[in-house]
Amino acid sequence: MLDRRLVLAGAIGATLGMPTVALAQSAEPAVAPSWPPAEVFPLWPGKAPGSPATLPVPAPSFDGYQGKELWLRGVAVPTVGVFRPERPDGRAVLSIPGGGYGFVSVSNEGIDVARVLNARGITVFVLAYRLPGEGWAKREDVPLQDAQRAMRLIRANATRYGIDPARLGTIGFSAGGHLAGMLAVGHADPVYTPVDHADRLSARPDFAGLVYAVTSFQTAGFNPADPVNDLIGPKPSAAMLDRYDPAHRLDSSAPPLFLAHAMDDGVVPIAQSLLMLDRARVERVPVEAHLFQHGGHGFGALHLAAGSPGLEWPELFSRWSAALPRL
Repeated sequence: MLDRRLVLAGAIGATLGMPTVALAQSAEPAVAPSWPPAEVFPLWPGKAPGSPATLPVPAPSFDGYQGKELWLRGVAVPTVGVFRPERPDGRAVLSIPGGGYGFVSVSNEGIDVARVLNARGITVFVLAYRLPGEGWAKREDVPLQDAQRAMRLIRANATRYGIDPARLGTIGFSAGGHLAGMLAVGHADPVYTPVDHADRLSARPDFAGLVYAVTSFQTAGFNPADPVNDLIGPKPSAAMLDRYDPAHRLDSSAPPLFLAHAMDDGVVPIAQSLLMLDRARVERVPVEAHLFQHGGHGFGALHLAAGSPGLEWPELFSRWSAALPRL
């Protein structure tokens, strides 16, 4: 079980020009994490929206599970890493790592996720997004700007990536799950000025996976102080809290949802997923939920004991997304 009680206090990031870093090969994960991958693209032509006069300095480090997770901060140039399966089936997901909006857990909740979903025919795009506390203007919009732009660029280049633009979803973890939830409910929020033809396309995910996700800063047994400060800043208004509350904003227009959570999660209480489940049922949004007795927080795709039922979530997610009707 992985305990990430320090997750909400840390901060780490990456840019396209940062040096590649890698771990020695180990039993878990089997693939040494490094960033950027061989295939990667930047989100913005030139500087990203709201760029400060002095950009953040890239500061990758290893931390988290046994000190072997690659965490990123200092994200001056947000990028998307492309991970292609040997036998693609047309499905694709934008994987959004967590990190309490203070860093990006790019290996545990990005690279490892790509590995397991690639094996199931899913093309995976891993988002290394900017962190709101690193000097950007309109800090609260920064992660959503990057997530929307990523979805639009992927759709614009669907032929190049061999994917079906109508089978493009997202999957997010912890704070990344909050961002995936914001894509589900706020994909059309006008958070940046369009820059090219890609911005004419929809950023709406066709389905959304929320894994031990933050779904509300206001309710469901969650102490909002750290992530609210990291995303919105101190003393947010009630209107701002409502705007960045996926559960509060969920309505019948949202895409189908997949929820996964461990009941012994000590960082993001399971009440967060239960709240989203209840809201989806009220709004008649198609939803599938898997609640595991053990697993803690931050288990990603690989960090669970052998034989743990929680290890099955990638297969459950794959079967669920494959069975969704193409709209």
